[in-house]
Formats: sequence, C-alpha cells, structure tokens
Amino acid sequence: MTPRSDIHDRLAASLRAARKARGLSLDAVAKLSGVSRSMVSQIERGESSPTVAILWNLTQALQVDFAGLLEGRPRPGIEVTRAGTAPIIARDGVTIRILSPAEAVGVNEVYDLLFEPEAALISDPHSPGCREHLTVLEGRLQIVSGTDVEDLGPGDVARYAADREHRIVAEGAARAILIVQGS
Repeated sequence: MTPRSDIHDRLAASLRAARKARGLSLDAVAKLSGVSRSMVSQIERGESSPTVAILWNLTQALQVDFAGLLEGRPRPGIEVTRAGTAPIIARDGVTIRILSPAEAVGVNEVYDLLFEPEAALISDPHSPGCREHLTVLEGRLQIVSGTDVEDLGPGDVARYAADREHRIVAEGAARAILIVQGS
C-alpha cells in the first residue's frame, strides 16, 4: 500500500465514522458543509481526494480537526466555534449565523439572527411537532405562526408552532436568538 492510498483510506474511514457517530446522513453533511452529497460520498469511499477547502468545510460540519480525521478519533476537551468561523447564511436582509453543532441538526438547532430594517424570515412548515423559541436581543420583531401574531421587544421570548407557515418580521434593525426543536 502506498502512503497516499493509506491516507485516503484513513480519511475515508474517519469521515464516514465521524458522520455516523453524529447520526448524520450524507445529505445532512452536504447541507452543513456546502460540499455536494456526491463529493462527500466519493471521499468516504476513497474515490476522490478533497481539496483543502473541501476538507475544511467537512471538518467544520463534523466538528473534527484535520488530525482528528487522520487519527480517526474525536478531539477531546472544549469545542469552540470562533465568532468568525461560524457558518453564515444571508438571505433577504437576514443574516443567519449557525451556533449549534452539526450533530444537533433536526434536534435542537440554534441560530443568531440579524435583521436589516423591515427584513423578514419566511419559513415553510417544518416537520410535525416542531417548535421555535425566539428571544429578541435588540429591536422589535413580529412573529406570525399560522394565524397567530405577536409583537416582541428586547428581552421578550416567544414559543410557537413551526409545523405551519411562519415568519419573523423586523420593524427596524433587530437581532434575536432562535432555537428550533425537532425541525
């Protein structure tokens, strides 16, 4: 066996083990990492060599470091996501910073939401029984869940059904923490 194939084999096995240990599907890892499902699958089978950028995205999604992937064991200690490295999604005037770890997808997801004035985060219904918990940190937000409507200010917390159409609308610039349970 050449050193190159040994590294590929260890990387493939470690990625697969890290994904399975966190209970994530290929689709979930693809969503969290921004790496296509087919590429993740090829890497896990040892059929593709990831670039440094792809490997970085995968290690962030799986919350392991490069050495951890090659050693095949999780890193001990305190896991830290530095402010500048948390994944960010920006859409329609809302910046969504993902605070929860990859293994929390579909269970307890935590987001830091930053709204530009008058921006709205509009969501289709999530899975049955899903609930959201929104805490307003700054500004004013309106929550609409189905036909229910509430206006919130700083420090207010709203808990509502997210298994129906729902939206969060900013009256001006605003910031909030959103916890999604059972998405």
